[in-house]
Order: sequence, then structure tokens, then C-alpha cells
Amino acid sequence: MNLKFSIALAVAVMTISISARAEEKVRWVTYEGQNGPGHGKQVVLISGDEEYRSEEAFPMLGKLLAERHGFTCTVLFSQDPETTEIDPNNQTNIPGMQHLENADLVILGLRFRELPDKEMKYFDEYFKAGKPFIALRTSTHAFNYSRHPDSPYAKYDWRAKEPWKGGFGQAVLGETWVSHHGHHGRESTRGVINKKHADHPILKGVDDVWGPTDVYGVTHLPDDATVLMYGQVLSGMKPNDPPNEEKKMMPLVWTREYPTPGGKSKILTTTMGAAVDFLNEDQRRLVVNGTYWATGLTDQITADLNVKPVGDYNPTFFGFNKFKKGVFVKDHQ
Repeated sequence: MNLKFSIALAVAVMTISISARAEEKVRWVTYEGQNGPGHGKQVVLISGDEEYRSEEAFPMLGKLLAERHGFTCTVLFSQDPETTEIDPNNQTNIPGMQHLENADLVILGLRFRELPDKEMKYFDEYFKAGKPFIALRTSTHAFNYSRHPDSPYAKYDWRAKEPWKGGFGQAVLGETWVSHHGHHGRESTRGVINKKHADHPILKGVDDVWGPTDVYGVTHLPDDATVLMYGQVLSGMKPNDPPNEEKKMMPLVWTREYPTPGGKSKILTTTMGAAVDFLNEDQRRLVVNGTYWATGLTDQITADLNVKPVGDYNPTFFGFNKFKKGVFVKDHQ
């Protein structure tokens, strides 16, 4: 083999290798933790809802937690299985669930998902290990197994009867889907701190929670749930609108512990959590504080933790089929 041929062969192999790598499809995004109390801990954020733009909120939260607090964050998306275009309407495809094997915390932004059994097993194993969850908005009705009621994971379905009445949402988080208590799209939500638990570490520095999403009906919350904040229905879509006095307040933020074979799972649930809700500083602070609390860093929570988004954050308003088209997972790298 002469020198010219050897060089040509090497260049050809390199070109093929580079081309192959270029064609590799990015199916999830990982933000490496920088300096901070969370360094060395793994957080997986699972986005998958049709209405509230978790596919926009979760990259923001992942970058915030990674760059400002040290947590390594992996964000998973509902997406087209062939192109990796982000598609919140795809209820069956969220690649990367294997990252739950090494996760210290899972943050949920799901609605009516039905993952294949080989993917759902990672979620089930994480749950059984007694690891923590932060669940946002529609995650009270995260799963819908109506198409495959014989799945071993059908008990996660939001309408399940046995062995979990109300599925994962009601049995584990504390509530499933009930109703829009506030008028959806017309009445916003003001968070009112429960004075009994005003000194809870998750509420440290949290004073002013407001969001344009409406208050959810919450009627099944178990006695072992600790309500940190109630949702007050406002009469309009602005933070200074007066309360609708005809509608009672509902639990808005709560914690509980759920016993599993691997221990008690620490759970923080809030029925707020649309991408536009996170324009509110204290809504971001609530989740950042909750991340510290859930991962055993409660003593590191201060009232002035940096919760400013990394870069610009201009989320899309909630609504079905209003997600940004033509956005691929790689666009969030």
C-alpha cells in the first residue's frame, strides 16, 4: 500500500466517521452540573404534556439547576421517534428513561402518557427504590393506559381502580385529575402560604406566587399530606386582580412521603407549573428549594438562592397545539 493510498483511505474513514456522528440524533439533553451544593447529584426532568409547555420550562429549569446550583440535569422530551422533533402530542415516546437508573431526583411534567413497558420499567424501578419526585401541574394525571389495560403498569393510569385507586396521581402523589376549579383561561391563581407550615424549608424566601394557570380541584388529598400553600382563585388573569370570593381555596402545594419497598419516597406536588408560571420568581424558587429538600440538601437552602434563568426565557402561553413546531431536541443543547 503506497503512501498516497494510505492517506486517502485514512481521510475517507475519517469523513465517514464524522458524517455518521453528524447523523446521530440527539434524543435527550444533559446539562452538566457546575459548582454548587448539588454537584454530583443527578436530576432527570421528564417533559410530556400537550398543553402547558413543559418542553419549554424543563430546559430552563435544567440549566438553572445545573449552572447555578451544581445538579447535573438530564431533560427528556416527548418527540417524533424518527426525526426527534419535539412533539408534546406524542404520548408514547419519551427516549432516555434509562437515565432514571442513576437519578437522585425526578421532576415530572407529564399528562396522559402511555410509555412502552420496556421504558416504563425504569420509572417503576425508580419509584420502588423509594426515590423522590417533584410533580408539576398535570402530573397528577401523568399516565393513561386505556389502550393497553393489560400492561403490568396499568395501575399507574389516572383512572385505575386496583391496586391504586386513582392511579399514580391519587395513590402516590395525593391527587388525580378532578376538575378546573378556577375558570380555565379566565381566572388565574394566587398562592397563599399555609401559616401552619410557613417555616417549612421549601417555602424559604417564597413570598409572592402567582400564575396565569387556574386553580385545580383537589378533593382526595390524604391526611398525611402537608399542605404548604393554597390556591386562591383570582377574578381575572392579572396578579393584582381581586379574589373570586365565591370559590374556596384549594391545596396548591403539598408534600408527603409514600412507603415503597426501597424506603419512603419524598414527594413535592404543585398543581401550578405551566411554562408561563415560571416567569414568576418565587414559582422557580419553590422548585429550586424543593430540589434541595428532595435530595437531602435542606440545610443548604437559603432565602436568597439564585433562581434567575440562564439566558433568555420567553415561554409560550399554554394551550393545546400551541407548541412551537420545528423544534428538535438538539436545539436545547
